[in-house]
Amino acid sequence: MAASMKTGFGFDSHRLVAGRRLVLGGVDIPHEKGLLGHSDADVLVHAVCDAMIGALGAGDIGRLFPDSDPAYKDISSMVLLKSVGLLAARGGYRISNIDATIVLEKPRLAAYLPAMGKNIADVLAMGADEVNIKAKTNEGMGMIGSGEGAAAFAVVLMEKSAIQIEKR
Repeated sequence: MAASMKTGFGFDSHRLVAGRRLVLGGVDIPHEKGLLGHSDADVLVHAVCDAMIGALGAGDIGRLFPDSDPAYKDISSMVLLKSVGLLAARGGYRISNIDATIVLEKPRLAAYLPAMGKNIADVLAMGADEVNIKAKTNEGMGMIGSGEGAAAFAVVLMEKSAIQIEKR
């Protein structure tokens, strides 16, 4: 018999470079640098996706959405999140809770955190109180502390749903 509850942990990191948009949690954040990646490089959403994929035992974000596939070039990570949400629903799971942390030295993110949480909750048809997003600095240490990159961590809890979306 399948477990009624599953947890997953996700992590992602990307370099900060000039000439790219800084997108976190689906929110465009004004900054002189953005995250480098095949997609929009939204480390927060990538960490959430990886946590969900891990809970489902379905590999990782790179396996489902490989950077070698031109279909994912510059794609919004919110589109990827929607796909992972559908994968969970088709497996009979509902995301009960997401807790995530973004690690970025600059810019300060406090004003953007509610919108990030709302975007993620909306895409996954969750309540806003079921998604918690935090931001931390790396206190000037390492790649993140020197302003060269950003990282995010996420934990999800999924529960078996009474309603299962039909496989298509």
